[in-house]
Amino acid sequence: MESVLNNVSDPKLLEIARKVQDRIRVSPSEGLYLYENAELGFLGALANQIREKRHGNFTYFNRNFHVEPTNICVYDCKFCSYSRLLKHKNDGWEMSEEQILDIVRSYANKPVTEVHIVGGVHPKMGLHYFASLIKKIKEIRPDIHVKAFTAVELHYMCNKAKVSYEEGLRILKEHGQDSLPGGGAEIFDEALRAEIAGDKCTAAEWLEIHETAHRLGMPSNATMLYGHVEKFEHRIDHMERLRTLQDKTGGFNTFIPLKFRNKDNQMSHVPEVSVIEDLRNYAISRIYMDNFGHIKAYWPMIGRSTAQLSLSFGVDDIDGTIDDSTKIYSMAGSEEQSPSLTTAQLVDLIAQAGKIPVERDTLYSVVRDYSKQPITEETV
Repeated sequence: MESVLNNVSDPKLLEIARKVQDRIRVSPSEGLYLYENAELGFLGALANQIREKRHGNFTYFNRNFHVEPTNICVYDCKFCSYSRLLKHKNDGWEMSEEQILDIVRSYANKPVTEVHIVGGVHPKMGLHYFASLIKKIKEIRPDIHVKAFTAVELHYMCNKAKVSYEEGLRILKEHGQDSLPGGGAEIFDEALRAEIAGDKCTAAEWLEIHETAHRLGMPSNATMLYGHVEKFEHRIDHMERLRTLQDKTGGFNTFIPLKFRNKDNQMSHVPEVSVIEDLRNYAISRIYMDNFGHIKAYWPMIGRSTAQLSLSFGVDDIDGTIDDSTKIYSMAGSEEQSPSLTTAQLVDLIAQAGKIPVERDTLYSVVRDYSKQPITEETV
C-alpha cells in the first residue's frame, strides 16, 4: 500500500487513504471524489487492504440453487430483459407448485445449503401461496436456508393481501423463510427510479421492508444497479442510504453491485460500462461500505474472468454454484449464458486467483475451508 501512496500526488486522495487506514469513515463528498479522481491502481490497493484486514485471503461461496417461479410480471422496468408483462404471458413461464417442489426434491441428496427464490411479480402468486410453498419446501429439506423475495415482490404481496410489511414478513418467517435477497433496490434516487422503474416500490418502501425484516430477525442482502443512466453522485447517494440503515440495524449480510446489461430491454441504447469501471465500482463499494461485512461479485453476471479480477479489488464473495438455475442475467446478455459451476470448478476458479476458497452458509458461517479440506469425490 505504501508503494502505491508514494506515487500519489493528490493530497485529498492521500488524506482519504490515511482515513481508511485509520478506520475512519469516508464521507459522501470523499466517496464522490474517489469516483471522479482516483485511478484503478490506487482504488484496488486501498480496497484490497480493507479486504485483507477483514478476511485475509479467504474468498467465500455457497452451494445454492435458484427457483424462479415465473417471469410474468405486473411491472414494466425499462432495464429488465427477464420479465414479461401479463399481456405477453405466452412468451413467459409460470411454474406450478408441483414443478417448483420437484426442483427442490431433485436436490434431496445434494449438499446444497440455500434455495434462492425470486421472480416476476405475478398477481396470482400471493403472500399466502408463497407462505404455503415455503412450508412445503421445508418439509422436503428442513435443513435448507430459504432466501426469498425481493422487496418489490414483498411490497406487492403485502399490499394485495392487505397486511402491513411486518405482518406479511412475520407470516413468511413463521412458514420457514429465513432471509431476503437484495434485489429490486436498483438505484434509490427518486428521479432516476421514476425514469427506469417508476411503477415498482419506492426507495423508501424498499428500505422500510428491509428494516422491518431486520427487526424481525430476518437478515438480508443489498444491491445497487450501476452502469446505466446514473451518475457517480447517484451511486454514492444509494450507498449512503444503505450504510445509514446498516448503522441502525446491522441486518445486511453483503453488498452486491449489479452491472446493467443492455440486451433485449428498453434501455438497449445505453452502452454498458467497461470492466475497468466494474473494478473501480467494486473497490469504491468496499471502501465506502465500511459497516458491511462482505462485498459480493455475482459471477454469472460479470463472467468468471472479471469475477477473479474483482477479488483483488475488495470483493470477498462470488456467490454460489447456481447450477444453471437462474435466467435473470443470461437473458440480459450476461457473460455466462449457462451459469453453472460444480463445487470443484468454483474452488479452482478462486484458487487460480490466488485466494483461499471457503464454502459458507447464507449467514457466512464457514462450512468448509478448502485449504484445510481439499476437494474430494463427495464434495464435487
